[in-house]
Amino acid sequence: MDNPPKPGPLQVAQLDLDGPEGAVLAFGPALADGAEIDGGDVYALIRLRGRPVATLVCRIPPGRAPADAVAAEARALLARTPEAAPASAVPPPPPPRTSVVVATRERAERLARALDSLLAQDHPDYEIVVVDNAPTTTATRDLVEKEYAGRVRYVREDVPGLAVAHNRGIAIADGEILAFTDDDVIADPHWLTALTEPFAADPGLGCATGLILPARLGTPAQILLESHGGFAKGFTPKTYDPAAPPADEPLFPFTAGSFGSGANMAFRARALRDTGGFDPATGTGTPARGGDDLYAFVSVLAAGHRLRYTPGALVWHHHRESWRDLENQAYGYGAGLTAYLTALLVRHPALLPALLRKLPRGLAHARTITAHRDFGAAAVPGAHGAQDYPWPRRLSRLERRGMLAGPLGYAKARRRVRGIRPPWHGRTE
Repeated sequence: MDNPPKPGPLQVAQLDLDGPEGAVLAFGPALADGAEIDGGDVYALIRLRGRPVATLVCRIPPGRAPADAVAAEARALLARTPEAAPASAVPPPPPPRTSVVVATRERAERLARALDSLLAQDHPDYEIVVVDNAPTTTATRDLVEKEYAGRVRYVREDVPGLAVAHNRGIAIADGEILAFTDDDVIADPHWLTALTEPFAADPGLGCATGLILPARLGTPAQILLESHGGFAKGFTPKTYDPAAPPADEPLFPFTAGSFGSGANMAFRARALRDTGGFDPATGTGTPARGGDDLYAFVSVLAAGHRLRYTPGALVWHHHRESWRDLENQAYGYGAGLTAYLTALLVRHPALLPALLRKLPRGLAHARTITAHRDFGAAAVPGAHGAQDYPWPRRLSRLERRGMLAGPLGYAKARRRVRGIRPPWHGRTE
């Protein structure tokens, strides 16, 4: 199937219930600036007293109150879904001092929305660092210095590449924990607290990731991406421990895409710096096209640290809107995957025996990463009614082409950044 699908738009909403069969506590659009939810198709996040527990896709019948219709579907879903573990009654320890790093390039309007949401966090002690990557105008600097003076730190990094920009943020950040997100997300007010609390509870934790849901589902490209999993990893917390590899993931830790994504991740600063940070030859803005987050996940795990997936740490991501965007994304997924594996071979040669042993199965697994996936209580568009949005063969071919190009892209990028050392080199904690 090579022609792009033509699904209609879905409204993105969130519903908060006072228990699986409880009353509606809140209902409305997922984002504060979203249009009021009316009749038609809806993609909804379900919360229980604020805690994200599921998503559903449903149709609001004509004449039915939207909140009532979605709540009825939500209660039915929760009744047939294994009950999630309730939130602990013991208050967690306060999260450590945290630095939020946002790398950006010439997207001031989107950056402003992201910064507004980051400044509204309920975390007790954090800073925000904006890294302006290879700018061609002063738009980002003007925005930060005029609209967010004294509230957001600004730093410029002239070498293009997301990993290089993140490393610049690492160098100037002062937090014990370093959180990273993108300029095209809106962070839930509890995001940063939920993402960083696990570090206070577990001294051996080196990395945490969180839940990423779509901010809008208005175009066929956005709906197609989300219908095949998007960036979501489900609603079940999970700890990945290199000392006790998960039995259900025989390719661990090389299937790093299952751990989370770069739009929602945090690291213990010492652990990230000690492992060299992000490989500057990976990531968006380089010939490698991606893989910077995957490389960092595996590097931290390989150093003996644990990784925690925390669905309570939620950001809303603005998926790419056009078909061309989705084509570029599919190619970039493939290239980034094999680029990150190449980076591991080059920079962590001790992992070579295990990687070579698992690589054939890993590449076979990678070819299925755009297939329908089961994330527990995470519903996706296409799973309701008679609608179905198959992944076009063209996108699969582009992804495979990217996989073939990834190692060469990494080699080209590595030549470009030769001689660049981590900018925190020599820094003492």
